[in-house]
Amino acid sequence: MPQYQFTAADAKGEQLSGTVDATSEAEAINQLRSQGYYPLQVVEAGKGKIAAPKKKAAKPAKGSAAKGKAKTGGRIKPKALMIFTRQLATLIDSGLPLLRGLTVLGKQEPNPVLRGTLNALADSVQSGSTFSEALATHPKIFNKLYVNMVKAGELGGVLEVVLLRLAEYQEKAQKLKNKIVSAMVYPVIVMFIAVAILVFLMLVIVPKFEAMFAEMGNEELPTISKIVFGTSKFFLNASVGPIPNAVWFFLVIVLIAFGFNAWGRTKGGRKVIDAMKLKLPVFGDIQRKSAVARFSRTLGTLVTSGVPILQALNITRDTAGNVVISEAIEKVHSAVKEGESIVTPLQASGVFPGMVISMVDVGEETGQLPEMLLKVADVYDDEVDNAVSALTSILEPIMIVILALVVGSVVFALFLPLIKVIQNVGS
Repeated sequence: MPQYQFTAADAKGEQLSGTVDATSEAEAINQLRSQGYYPLQVVEAGKGKIAAPKKKAAKPAKGSAAKGKAKTGGRIKPKALMIFTRQLATLIDSGLPLLRGLTVLGKQEPNPVLRGTLNALADSVQSGSTFSEALATHPKIFNKLYVNMVKAGELGGVLEVVLLRLAEYQEKAQKLKNKIVSAMVYPVIVMFIAVAILVFLMLVIVPKFEAMFAEMGNEELPTISKIVFGTSKFFLNASVGPIPNAVWFFLVIVLIAFGFNAWGRTKGGRKVIDAMKLKLPVFGDIQRKSAVARFSRTLGTLVTSGVPILQALNITRDTAGNVVISEAIEKVHSAVKEGESIVTPLQASGVFPGMVISMVDVGEETGQLPEMLLKVADVYDDEVDNAVSALTSILEPIMIVILALVVGSVVFALFLPLIKVIQNVGS
């Protein structure tokens, strides 16, 4: 039976080295873990060298320890997490031990929060915790999806494969999110510019024109001019105290937005808002396709990585991003728990399109459910991409027309009386 040289850490974090008899590297690792050690490096005797065990590090000063802990509690950008995941997967796939990979990435990481977190993960792993247990202590950075996929990879001995899947999942999810956000940015910017121009005209330019026409005499003004001048006067006047009505109007808008946001955080409000999102004329279709793509990719990635179906459904429900979708997934979870098929509750929910239900049905019958779910995710990613591109091309001319109508109406109301005065003077 071949011998394997190893370097491992015990429960106190102290490192030791030695040899163990085993038929394979995986069996040697399992033997060490069963004895309460966490293997850092395992090499077959005669086929490589192992690093000498490091001495226990000195206890850091109080100030530096507090500083290190303070840098592990924040959040990081999804892109930084995605890059870390892919780098760690590449290092482990190249044969580098997990602890060594975390140490290397921690030294070169520019983000202080992620750097502190990686150092904390390395300390936890060196102390004997599994990688998934260490990740679970940082829920602001590593969500349930991340932790459970890593746990499945550890149990199956395919951590590097699972990390690569996680990186791909994060890349595609971020790409989909960026497409949707980019589609919403343009109309928001145009509306902001339109409102800013309108406020400037109503509060600065319109009063000057009104004063000028008042000096010209009792010339009858067109209806549109009366409406614009009356609106401007209302906003500049003070109905309550010395504060102009424009300020009160702005405060009311802010209070309404704040109240709507607070209501949206409640269980009932969130449900109503999420249901409205799916029913919007144009944006609702994009929201629905995006939610279906996220559901399919999350569930497919989890099941492919070895996570049990019930646990995968729970994680997918928590990361759905829409209460209506979450409730539909909860019903699927209850049905599967009772031994039923996934297809029936999916169809009864009325949320998922017929194509998704058909592909899931085929996947269940053929035993290729994860592959079918990932194919559904790819299809709906493309559909979201096409829908966002079409929406952007439609919104651009519509928003330009709206901006022209709003500003043009005010300008027309200002110059129409002036043209009339000039015509009277000419005649």
